[in-house]
Amino acid sequence: MKTVAVEQGLGNVKDYFEAQGCQVVELDHAAVSAPAGASVMVVTGGDNNLMGMQDIVADVPVVSAEGLSPEEVYRRVQNYLQ
Repeated sequence: MKTVAVEQGLGNVKDYFEAQGCQVVELDHAAVSAPAGASVMVVTGGDNNLMGMQDIVADVPVVSAEGLSPEEVYRRVQNYLQ
C-alpha cells in the first residue's frame, strides 16, 4: 500500500488506516505541501478560508475528512490509490 499523509487531529482516521495495513505519516498543521512519498493527503477540512480556498498546495490528491467516518475516508482514499 502506498503512503497516506493524515493531518494532526485525525487520530481515529490514522488508527483506522493503520488497522487496514496502510503506511501512515502525520501531516503537520503548518505543512503547505505533501510529505515526501505520500500518495494522498487526508485533511480535517478546517483549512478552508471564508472563500473556500485551501491553504494546502499539493501535487497529490487531497481528501477532506470533514463529516466522514474513518471508513468513508478510507473508501475515498482507496479510489485514488487503485
